[in-house]
Amino acid sequence: MRAYIFRRLLLLIPTLWAIVTINFFLVQLAPGGPVDQAIAYAQGMNSSMLDRLTGTSAETLDQPASNRNTDSSYTGARGLTEEDIEAIKKRFGFDQPIYVRYGHMLWDYLRFDFGESLFRGSTVVDLIVTRLPISISLGIWTTLIVYLVSIPLGIRKAIQHGSRFDVWTSSVIIAAHAIPQFLFAVILIIFFAGGKFFDWFPIRGMVSNDWSELSWGARIADYFWHMVLPVIAMTIGGFAGLTMLTKNSFLDEIHKQYVVTARAKGLTDKAILYKHVFRNAMLLIIAGFPAAFISIFFTSSLLIEVVFSLDGLGLLGYETTLQRDYPVMFATLYVFGLIGLVMGIISDVMYTIVDPRINFDQL
Repeated sequence: MRAYIFRRLLLLIPTLWAIVTINFFLVQLAPGGPVDQAIAYAQGMNSSMLDRLTGTSAETLDQPASNRNTDSSYTGARGLTEEDIEAIKKRFGFDQPIYVRYGHMLWDYLRFDFGESLFRGSTVVDLIVTRLPISISLGIWTTLIVYLVSIPLGIRKAIQHGSRFDVWTSSVIIAAHAIPQFLFAVILIIFFAGGKFFDWFPIRGMVSNDWSELSWGARIADYFWHMVLPVIAMTIGGFAGLTMLTKNSFLDEIHKQYVVTARAKGLTDKAILYKHVFRNAMLLIIAGFPAAFISIFFTSSLLIEVVFSLDGLGLLGYETTLQRDYPVMFATLYVFGLIGLVMGIISDVMYTIVDPRINFDQL
């Protein structure tokens, strides 16, 4: 197993390189890069704000329009001098060829140096660290609740396959799965967060404004008070896939020959289910855990973070993509890819824990 893990860790390097490289060059081809964004932003600036953006004197804004640049490759640059545009390009590193910027990025990433945000006045690491607790909170609680509910429910549905309980629970979870998360979040706000009915829960942030002044017990209660609606909105559609996967996996195992043999030996149904069937049926569920966690952690939380004004990684990635904030975009992609690959290795390790007969060293 150690040799297999070592090979997988070595494989991380070319995989991450391919992910970062492909996205780097694809993003460079997209219109509206950071220089265009900065120039458009500069149109509404006063001279002192422009001076900070370019790092040069902004007194040229007082020049007559006839002296200003009107023929730039950046169509939004009308009203700025050629010196202003060159200063903005130099500030963002776009005065260098694309292969030079690519080489610098790879060298920095090898040292885990992600640089600074182009527009937020902070390092990329600080931005990620600041937003990470919110995304972790949403991801952990959502994944925990989904697994704690879906696995027992799927097992019971498999045992009572075809019964009324199986039929109505399938109808409920499929209907819930069909409801978009953001729509359900809006419904929760209307009913329980000061909409048309009740005002029981807050709709902004992860904690209250006076959180630092509260006692430890009150802080914990305040935190969970803010998490109730976002977590419910994220979990409502997450039960269907895992529940049906659990049910079908257990059904497949229950009808195998070793179960018939175990019953013939006089073992109880409970002993057969949890000592034999459970270990085999859980393999597929464990295999799907990394993908489920990554999906909840980095994808499903985006709209929820927007609706409930939670400054997590999903919202950060969305905003920086719109702004073409390349350092934050590529760094989050790098971190997300690394976490996803590591979770894949953890999934393989869990395979061997659940079923020692699996030996990856032979691969």
